Amino acid sequence: MFTVDNSKKALQLFKEKIDQNKDYLSELDTPIGDGDHGNNMARGMEAVSESLQNKETASVQDVFKLTAMALISKVGGASGPLYGTAMMEMAKAAATTSDVLPILEAGLAGIEKRGNSQPGEKTMLDEWAPALAAIKENKLTEATLESAVEATKDIVATKGRASYVGERSIGHIDPGAMSSMYFFQSLMEAGVIDE
Repeated sequence: MFTVDNSKKALQLFKEKIDQNKDYLSELDTPIGDGDHGNNMARGMEAVSESLQNKETASVQDVFKLTAMALISKVGGASGPLYGTAMMEMAKAAATTSDVLPILEAGLAGIEKRGNSQPGEKTMLDEWAPALAAIKENKLTEATLESAVEATKDIVATKGRASYVGERSIGHIDPGAMSSMYFFQSLMEAGVIDE
């Protein structure tokens, strides 16, 4: 379940993973996007970190609300609004529950609505949907997350910037799915998702 402490810990771990892999994320984004996913996410998570350190967080809802505002105001491209919307919807859900699944499902629904997309279109949803399906079965593992990311290689992008390259998007991992993998890994490492 989500607590203020493990939510903040997960977001700190997420920031560290983004910082360590920002060049790789931008490399993934270069053939099928604008080549800036890593830098955009790093800037956003820096803002999240500052916001969480400097502002009072009495509830899980506060944590996700501050995160959403920082991401929406600081991250360019599609990832800011998509991650920001996910966190805002998670904040709303956290008002009535601390259970992991309904909170993450609210995030997933937010991404679908904001991006007007579904799993299977080579987006971050292709990491979120399999991760949530595994959480539902109490079977989320590192391997599940990795195979979901790998599977985005075989998908033709039909949404977002990558859709402009069409068939040529095949063979490339979706950068949003990869950054989402870091998010779910962080939730696991912070103890949000009980083994």
